[in-house]
Amino acid sequence: MSNVLLPIIKKPKENQMISTLIAEATVCDFKEALEVKKPKSWLKSVSAFANTAGGTLFFGVDNSHNVVGLSDPQKDAEDISRLIKERISPTPRFILTAEQEYGKAVLVLSIPKGTHTPYYYKADGIREAYIRLGDESIVAPEHILHELILDGMNESFDAIISKYDADDFAFSKLRERYRRWTGKSFNAKFLMSFGLVDENTNKLTNAGALIADDCPLRQSRLFCVRWNGLTKAGGLIDAIDSAEYTGSLILLLENGMNFIKRHNRMMWRKAPTSRIEMPEYEERSCLEALVNALVHRSYLELGSEVHIDIFDDRMTIYSPGGMADGSIIQDQKLSEVSSKRRNPVLADVFARLGYMERQGSGLEKIIEWYQVCANYTKENLPTFSSTSSQFIVSLPNLNYGKNTVLYEKKQDSEIEKTGLSEEKQGYEVLLNTLSLTKPTYKNIMALYNQFGFAEPFSRGDVVTVCGITKSPASSLLNLMKRLNLITPVNKGHGQYMLQNPKQR
Repeated sequence: MSNVLLPIIKKPKENQMISTLIAEATVCDFKEALEVKKPKSWLKSVSAFANTAGGTLFFGVDNSHNVVGLSDPQKDAEDISRLIKERISPTPRFILTAEQEYGKAVLVLSIPKGTHTPYYYKADGIREAYIRLGDESIVAPEHILHELILDGMNESFDAIISKYDADDFAFSKLRERYRRWTGKSFNAKFLMSFGLVDENTNKLTNAGALIADDCPLRQSRLFCVRWNGLTKAGGLIDAIDSAEYTGSLILLLENGMNFIKRHNRMMWRKAPTSRIEMPEYEERSCLEALVNALVHRSYLELGSEVHIDIFDDRMTIYSPGGMADGSIIQDQKLSEVSSKRRNPVLADVFARLGYMERQGSGLEKIIEWYQVCANYTKENLPTFSSTSSQFIVSLPNLNYGKNTVLYEKKQDSEIEKTGLSEEKQGYEVLLNTLSLTKPTYKNIMALYNQFGFAEPFSRGDVVTVCGITKSPASSLLNLMKRLNLITPVNKGHGQYMLQNPKQR
């Protein structure tokens, strides 16, 4: 096959530290010796590495990373190559190298993530595809196997044509949001250009079925619970409030954000000339997390749904399906996370509607928005965790355990349907076009969160709200003047107001 790399046996390198190679390998397994008679013990790792994010096998090294060595590395290398070709189908790409440390030979087998998934182990009447789960290689569950098949065909679930006739479904929520975000009417032809309807058959794609008002797919559900305490067993009363939603993903997003807002209490503290409001949860971070959960979840996992669980000290948002590339989020830096999207059609639609960005920076945004909050501390950093079958975002309650004046902010008679004001989203879009540094961006948004476009503020307020000294505060105000972001008011009193982009 053209994608096979033949074994490469390098001349052994004397005294090269195997520990360095192990440290460089993100995922790895260890074998003291090559098992030829029962090769499944290590071939299932080959299958799992090729099906997920890649990995490395060290032969001649025990589980404690001690080098025990191989007696005949050349023969072992030939057996490794032969067994992979005979028992893994299709044959994955691999690179085999020989290393030596203090006279002891080691073989290092590197398997990158494959492009022709799934890779099966086949022998003795068995045909199984494996994936990684922590430090183990396990048989892929059915829904993950289906994803691997689609991935190998370079297709996605949301792009598959469904059995549903487009003429039987309405898209009023889509039309409403599109007009609100773009100011333009939604053309019926957009259903095809957005990838929601197949032009040849006039059938909905799965993405179209998920966006339609009366979504016919049962897995399009959202469960929300406000628990009584720090766990799901809070005492005499387990839950304070709960709700279950079904239907269009746009409707799930609106209802989910309304539930969050209903349980997002506000605290405040006095500033020299104003009052600084401090919500329990940063609203934009919640929106980003919920959008990610609805758009990037696995819809092949039937009988599952997105969950919002609010406890006294945190909110967790759970979605079925791990990382789309099979990696584990805890093992990566957020700046290096793969931008691969499980449901690219849905991601594109939500980007067109202003709910997310196309460059895939949602997880970093969740943290950045938290860091803007006046009540943020390093202990309140949002966290992310994943397995092969789930992804969880944990958002700390910014006010938990804090002794500050508390008041209940009255909700508007009709909660903002997008879960976040159009005005605020528009201001974010404006700032993102200005190539600001992250500290400057955070400081400007902190001023917006505190004063909006209607309340004046002074340099002293900038010092208080942004947590900076007078000199940086003056520099920030001068920059905002040059960028036409503020306008002077009450001349002679050194006060300014943020300028609404619609009035620029």
